[in-house]
Amino acid sequence: MAPLDAAAPGTLAGLPLEALMARLDGAAPEDGIAAYRTWLGGNPVSPQRFAAWFNLGVLLGAGGDRQGAMVAYRQALALKPDLHQAAVNLGLALEAEGRAEDALALWQGALQPDEARIPLLNHRGRLLESRKQYAEAERTLRASLLIDPQQPDVIQHWAHLRQKGCMWPLRGDGIPGLSEDAMALQGGPLGALALTDDPALQRRIGEAWIARKVPPAPERLAPARGYAHDRIRVGYLSSDFCRHAMGFLIVELLERHDRGRFEVFGYCSTEEDGSDLRRRIIAALDHHVPIGLLSEEEAARRIRADEIDILVDLNGLTRGARLGALRWKPAPVQATYLGYVGPVPIPELDWLICDEVVIPPGQAEHYAPRPLPLGGLYQANDSRAPSLPAITRAEEGLPADAFVLCCFNNFYKITPEVFGAWMAILRRAPQAVLWLTEDNATGIANLRAQAEAAGVAAGRIVFATRSDPSRYLARLGLADLFVDTFPYNAGTVASDALRKGLPIVTLAGRAFASRMAASLLTAVGLPDGIATTLDDYIEIAAAHATDPARHARARASLADGAWARSIGDTAGFAVRMEAAFERIRLAP
Repeated sequence: MAPLDAAAPGTLAGLPLEALMARLDGAAPEDGIAAYRTWLGGNPVSPQRFAAWFNLGVLLGAGGDRQGAMVAYRQALALKPDLHQAAVNLGLALEAEGRAEDALALWQGALQPDEARIPLLNHRGRLLESRKQYAEAERTLRASLLIDPQQPDVIQHWAHLRQKGCMWPLRGDGIPGLSEDAMALQGGPLGALALTDDPALQRRIGEAWIARKVPPAPERLAPARGYAHDRIRVGYLSSDFCRHAMGFLIVELLERHDRGRFEVFGYCSTEEDGSDLRRRIIAALDHHVPIGLLSEEEAARRIRADEIDILVDLNGLTRGARLGALRWKPAPVQATYLGYVGPVPIPELDWLICDEVVIPPGQAEHYAPRPLPLGGLYQANDSRAPSLPAITRAEEGLPADAFVLCCFNNFYKITPEVFGAWMAILRRAPQAVLWLTEDNATGIANLRAQAEAAGVAAGRIVFATRSDPSRYLARLGLADLFVDTFPYNAGTVASDALRKGLPIVTLAGRAFASRMAASLLTAVGLPDGIATTLDDYIEIAAAHATDPARHARARASLADGAWARSIGDTAGFAVRMEAAFERIRLAP
């Protein structure tokens, strides 16, 4: 439609709205905005005005006029209060304005018949989850699933909310119409690592998620036979080149790559955080390539244009992953590493970098892509000694004479079985306290209630406030024993604990995620902390808490630079990683 020459209301008076919409097919947005305003002016009593206001709101919002869009949506709702699409869009605009409470109130008040309630409930649950109001978010998403249980994305968020909020049993009373198997398969890959120790099931969950979320690309970009560069071009693909656990682990490896044999590219979709760590990561790259604003195809074609020999994905199935780019196969050899410690079953990936502790040979068949074990510990680390603040137990609210059991893992990793084991340890060691991270209010309330139900005073659980990385690391030096979670172990946190001379008790299972701490303990020479049953886990931890001599021996084994000689030997790690790269460079 050409720009309206006659913009007076009378020019469109009496024209049915559907006729106007047909004339606007393919028109520029500004012409559509002008036309809807003209039509509204010329049709003051049309029963179709609500739809015109809604369409006008969509165009204004798309053009960046959020205030104008909000006015239009309110006009639409005034004429048709049950127009749930307008309520959804108005709420999203309010949320974008930073008015989360107004958005929540709108969606709560706009609840409609079942077919309209679902999007309103889902947006409300999403926003409540982002605000860590987990109990209310869980109830909201459950209400949506009771209307329609066939919503995989909602199931994923609902299930993970119950994990994060320590709402046990994790499946609650279930969802009518959903079997336990269906709930597991739709629960999402991150939650799966804390739900099951079965790598085959983890793989099935990942495959189901990928089938829903990441379709195959229409072509393969990289030449199958690879390139013949003098230096191997290694591209690291990540959304976490910042003050993130992955960033802390990977930075020194990037710095130590042998530039005589390797050229290092960083394909970065990381939001700028202004941190020293981000600046250090970027400085460690030969080529920093921002791809955050590129589509998946554009990112893949940029990687292909750089003729990357080996592309290393550092996200896996976690937030920020560029899985769509990987599906274009922009590099002849593609590996996944460090970001996700489980199967990443994308056919275009060739390797999963690991070690023979986290993926024993007998479990390799359950993984995709195929495991690539390094000659030693799988986990990169930064050997630089950080500057830490001087802190005391009193400042952290810890009893001076208590035996402090510590676990700074996120709440979603805490299972009823592990928490029950912690309570058993506390009952056997009356002088002990349990020190956890202050993750979220819902989880804290539920854990305190569970402790009381287990016959342990809730006051024996101390919650550490969130802090910067240096204070968090200093806190580990105040504890006596790190008690790990299962089936999703500590990874970065376990390395940090050992670095501070803090012994660990872990339960090792079958899956990668349940063997991370065992790999670290094996590397540092402290296998006595590895249990293979929950009863053994309780016995080992209780012995530490009640037998000072045994605990002192474990402490002594971590003294005198044990971490630096093993886990923290980044120079040696870089050599082993580069040897693996050279082995797979031309491997199909």
